[in-house]
Amino acid sequence: MANLNSAIDSVFWDQNVSSPQTLEGTARSVPGEPFPVDGARASRSHRIQQLSLLREGFPLGIIPAFAPSSDKRLGSFSLNSLLLSPSSSNWWLGLVGQFKPKKLFADIKANISKAEEWDLQLFKNTTKHIVDKSLYSIGLWTQIALGSSSSLLLSAERHGDKDGLRKKLIFVHPLEKHDLTVEAAWPDLFLDHKGRFWDVPESLNFDVSSLAPESGLHYRFGVHKSKGNPHPVNAAGESYDGGDAPASLMPGLCAKAAVSYKAKRNLWRPKKEEDNTEEDDDTPVFLPYDIRLKEPHAAVSGIVGSSLAAWITGRGMLVNGKKRSLISADVFGSACYTFQKGRFSKLYGDLTRIDARVDVSSASALAKRIFNAVRRSSGSNKTDDTLGSPRLNLIFQQQVAGPIVFKVDSQFQVGAGNYGAQMEDLIYSLNYSLRLLESGKVVAWYSPKRKEGMVELRVFEF
Repeated sequence: MANLNSAIDSVFWDQNVSSPQTLEGTARSVPGEPFPVDGARASRSHRIQQLSLLREGFPLGIIPAFAPSSDKRLGSFSLNSLLLSPSSSNWWLGLVGQFKPKKLFADIKANISKAEEWDLQLFKNTTKHIVDKSLYSIGLWTQIALGSSSSLLLSAERHGDKDGLRKKLIFVHPLEKHDLTVEAAWPDLFLDHKGRFWDVPESLNFDVSSLAPESGLHYRFGVHKSKGNPHPVNAAGESYDGGDAPASLMPGLCAKAAVSYKAKRNLWRPKKEEDNTEEDDDTPVFLPYDIRLKEPHAAVSGIVGSSLAAWITGRGMLVNGKKRSLISADVFGSACYTFQKGRFSKLYGDLTRIDARVDVSSASALAKRIFNAVRRSSGSNKTDDTLGSPRLNLIFQQQVAGPIVFKVDSQFQVGAGNYGAQMEDLIYSLNYSLRLLESGKVVAWYSPKRKEGMVELRVFEF
């Protein structure tokens, strides 16, 4: 089924979405906004770990990516590579480099076209372009094991076309049936539902979460602190429209807790006798490419939960013209229908899967929207309208050949546009399943809305 945990994860500040805007390959979703599309959720493995495996399948270990730059001359295309990766039994270190070739080639071409003859001056000018620091970015990561289960991750990255360092610290300590996580970033990059990026100068998270079950009760609580006003990251090089920053990114100290309950019911699944075939089970071609896609079925699933937030500091701040509430509570939920045909084990035509998921990120905003519609009122504010509109997510997966699957993730805002629904996000991807990892795949995705794309390694996730 589609990932229902987005419902509770979207309440907090630490949900990662994939983005090549950073060398880390992630940005945060803005809490309290509509849930991101399923295909936008970032891989659970660190980017360093992904690059160390991905480079085996790319020429010279160079992995391409697309991300708009603030300087249009740099272009969107970049080449990324893991330059160094020493490790021992209790620590590892990784050095990642990025190169954007468009500006270099354009400058060299311009110099050659203007030169009357090939001389030493032409060589010097070419060398000067090659060492242009705006073409290069570099990132350093290290993870240290603290005891048998705890770990500390430190990272820093420098982009040649921007000033300052991006720094991050992540401490993870597994408890009995819980995970404790402490994260700090200077600055922290967030992505809102409109596709805009925001840098928060200083962000600190302390979070305790129960282990997420396949079904049943799940809860989280934690404290978040933001320092400094968020400012837009004008990645596309276009003029900023002057819109207000998301309220949840404004400075302040906030304590938040959320609880959810998830359930699933199978509508149809083949009986055991239907699974018996005459083929040898040891024949590789009949082994599923992904164990999580090995059974055809139809199922419904859902999650419902509630959240409670209390602003300890910054509660009197004006946010979008209104005073921030001291305490706020809300209800959220998702309902999903899944249909899969095929066992994803043959070479052709053995997987067609459709997931349809309806998300309600704020029940109070939805109730207000319905109330205003009944009264035929047009005075509701834009924020409430946005949150009050349910989202319909449609996910389509089709096997192309062997382990290759074409996938489309789309999201529609219900009640908007001229036809009762308006497309809000769309992500195309090609997935190459790795049978040896049981449920691992290489994903090459592209987002027309953000004009971004990258290659990732994802394990045990759709």
